[in-house]
Amino acid sequence: MFGFLEFLRKYYYLLVFLVLETVSLLLLFRFNHYQGSVWLTAANGAAVGINRVYDDALAYGNLKAVNQQLTAENLRLQMESEALRKELGQLQRDSLKVDSLTRAKMPDFQALPATVVSHTSTGDNNFLVIDQGESDGVRPEMGVVGGNGVVGIVYMTGPNYSLVLPVNNRKSSISCRVRGQRYFGYLQWDGHNTRRAYVDDIPRYAKIKAGEIVETSGYSAVFPPGMFVGKVRKVRNSADGQSYRLDIDLNIDLSTVRDVYIITTPYKSEIDTLRKRADEAFGTP
Repeated sequence: MFGFLEFLRKYYYLLVFLVLETVSLLLLFRFNHYQGSVWLTAANGAAVGINRVYDDALAYGNLKAVNQQLTAENLRLQMESEALRKELGQLQRDSLKVDSLTRAKMPDFQALPATVVSHTSTGDNNFLVIDQGESDGVRPEMGVVGGNGVVGIVYMTGPNYSLVLPVNNRKSSISCRVRGQRYFGYLQWDGHNTRRAYVDDIPRYAKIKAGEIVETSGYSAVFPPGMFVGKVRKVRNSADGQSYRLDIDLNIDLSTVRDVYIITTPYKSEIDTLRKRADEAFGTP
């Protein structure tokens, strides 16, 4: 109580002034409409100004948030762009590497482009017909490859077309090896799944596991070494138990292949001549 009386005594004149001022304003606005309207207009203007400042501040806050989102999105896109540039550079380097390796593996081989115009892939004796023949320099026993690996071997030729024996034909036999190993066998097909084949006569002491790459051995004039064939699916015993049989997942889908290359070499005619002489010398029928 003493504190309140002390407050009144200390601020007596200020409190009296505020009371009189309040009463004066009430009398002024109550009995003078012009002054009241002026005060209300001023008050409304002040309120509008305050609201505008509030809205501007709110919009600025929202704009800042949007800018932050745009900045984050821009940064993300820059990072993705940089990652894509690195990936593209790696792909270009890989492409150049593959191209140089291919040229190194095929120094004396040439590739003649061709298109598959007909094929069968549902029977035992499947075949492909390509639009290159004798007039284009194609001869029997030339290798045929696609973008995903070995397709087959030219079986017979006409003036403008050739018949190709694909890897999923029972008569097909292509010399293959497991990449990085010296053991080789012949890729053959059992007449069932057109995406699988097998390689027999792999020594039992060979260390081979599923997933390893199977490629052409180069032990013929048909294919250069290192042409992709497929991957080892399973290693199991041969029928006689004396060697391994490799079940192979072929890398190429012969039911959809269209663009192929015919592998040619200038040495094939020389090799064929030597074989013919050997057959004559040893009386091979």
